[in-house]
Amino acid sequence: MQGRFAFGAEMEIERWRAALAPLAAGVVPGKPRTPIGQLVKSMISGRTRDEVSLEAYRQLGRRFGSVGRLAAAERREVLAAIRDVTFAEDKAAHLLETLRRIGRERHGYTLDFLGEMPLGDALAWLERFPGVGRKVAASTLNASTLARPVFIVDSHVLRVLRRLGFVAGAAEAQAASEAVTAAMPHWSGGDFLWFHIACKRLGQTLCRPDAPHCDACPLSADCRRRANRLTAG
Repeated sequence: MQGRFAFGAEMEIERWRAALAPLAAGVVPGKPRTPIGQLVKSMISGRTRDEVSLEAYRQLGRRFGSVGRLAAAERREVLAAIRDVTFAEDKAAHLLETLRRIGRERHGYTLDFLGEMPLGDALAWLERFPGVGRKVAASTLNASTLARPVFIVDSHVLRVLRRLGFVAGAAEAQAASEAVTAAMPHWSGGDFLWFHIACKRLGQTLCRPDAPHCDACPLSADCRRRANRLTAG
């Protein structure tokens, strides 16, 4: 966290959460999925618009009906169902390998045991599988019925945290997730999920990769990128 004291980081995040409330007003998380369902959804979502990945997830449900039948499917069948997501071929291969390994190891697909493991161990257990990095693992634990207190960092959220200077410009999703999670030990899983949704919405609408709308951003006063640009100008 670039030398910040933990208490200072906590105060910053609480202030950002309050400032983002109007932007995220009306944004309510959907009904949580089972951990294995959230794992599947997260694995096909990377670098893909939410509406596209959601439709692909629904297609998998319609075509296969259960995780067991999905795991037993041919790769071409899975690819046909998720063909509109980014990197569909790689995701189909990773999804099948991961589900088959889980099925063999656990003799089924119930991942509720991850709710009882220490958080670091649960993340590490998931990250052993192909296509499962920190974003997917954190989403499986936090956005599912497990509701574990860990912060999900996707590309939008990472961009916001970098521009705020909360993490270094070269920081990756895992470091950003760990920094926010460690800074807010009293937060519930729901708190982390709401903050993820709010930061993601900011990244999608105002804090965009190119031509960000800084004047409308509720966090512009803290934005290092904006400050540097104004100084240079």
